[in-house]
Amino acid sequence: MKKLLTILLVLIALQPVHAQRRILPKFLYDMYFSKDSTKKASFVLLPVLSTAPETGLEIGGSALYSFYTDTISRNTRVSNIFAYGTLTTKGQSRLNLSTNYWLPQNKYHYTASIGYINFPFDFYGVGNNTNKSDADRLGQKRVRVTFTGEKKFGDNVYIGLVAGGYDYRFDDVNTTGIFATDPSIEGRHGGSFLYAGPSLVFDSRNNNTYTTKGIHITSYLNLMKGVFSNNSYSGGLFNLEYAQYFKLDKHFVLAFDVQEQSLTGSQSPFYLLPALGSDEMMRGYYNGRFRDRNLLAGQTELRYRVSDRIGVVGFLGAGQVFNKNFNLNEFKPNYGGGLRYFFDTEKGLSIRIDYGVGEKRPGESRQSGVYIGLGEAF
Repeated sequence: MKKLLTILLVLIALQPVHAQRRILPKFLYDMYFSKDSTKKASFVLLPVLSTAPETGLEIGGSALYSFYTDTISRNTRVSNIFAYGTLTTKGQSRLNLSTNYWLPQNKYHYTASIGYINFPFDFYGVGNNTNKSDADRLGQKRVRVTFTGEKKFGDNVYIGLVAGGYDYRFDDVNTTGIFATDPSIEGRHGGSFLYAGPSLVFDSRNNNTYTTKGIHITSYLNLMKGVFSNNSYSGGLFNLEYAQYFKLDKHFVLAFDVQEQSLTGSQSPFYLLPALGSDEMMRGYYNGRFRDRNLLAGQTELRYRVSDRIGVVGFLGAGQVFNKNFNLNEFKPNYGGGLRYFFDTEKGLSIRIDYGVGEKRPGESRQSGVYIGLGEAF
């Protein structure tokens, strides 16, 4: 449904303005096609409708409210509040509320989220070469709360704190599958933990929603501690991401993104292991198909702005997960392309649809995926 909506919006966007006004009610026209160039707040809705044997019909929607905390300065970045929620006919649900908040002059930056998932997923085991035939359907219930707060020092440096907590619960009805029989898998029953740690960010981007030049380096260390009797984990997750953007001319932007993640500590709960595949990095891979203690991935994306409203992209990348030994020959490729519709041209806010392609493993069909979201992948 989201795919069809995105295509419909693009087709309507190609119509003359007077035709758009005739086709759509005023509130929809204002939401998706308004050309207001002021810095007033904006609001957009996207429906969610899908079906799968394990969930039945899934229905819901997402909403994005975007605003400026300072409407006078041209430097203050766009803040937002994002909500997402779906329900299925088999009783599953996904709910999330998050915010990305920039104070005037970008002197402070805060993010926060709270989310709940009661939704099945496929578990393939641990490592960079898992098999599709080992897919084990698990039930999952997860509660997550996250927070980051950063203060600006100098022109581009932010120093701050990350904190939060998770609670995981898993249900496996197949007692002969890899989840139950592989002795190397840790944390089968899930657990609860809290985390806190430092963050260091370098951010010289000219815009945080549609960047055309600048560098964005993000690093943080989540120091984690299991709580209650069901979790004795003590360790952490280190993340380092480097992104750079080059404006080639009026229409073209070239972007690069490299990310490294490492799980620390003597234990390796499977649900904490870095995993390949998402709508932001390694598009084309099922999230969690490949997971291990370390992850290294990179991508490049060429973005072409056809007009104020329409953009297209092409991307390619590579990545791998590994336990201790990094191997150049183990990188997995990905490539693909996508379409962008900018519903708020002043803020650079877009609806995107991407198609990503991954590797073809022996005896399996080539991995691929369609992704729909709000904003650029990175």
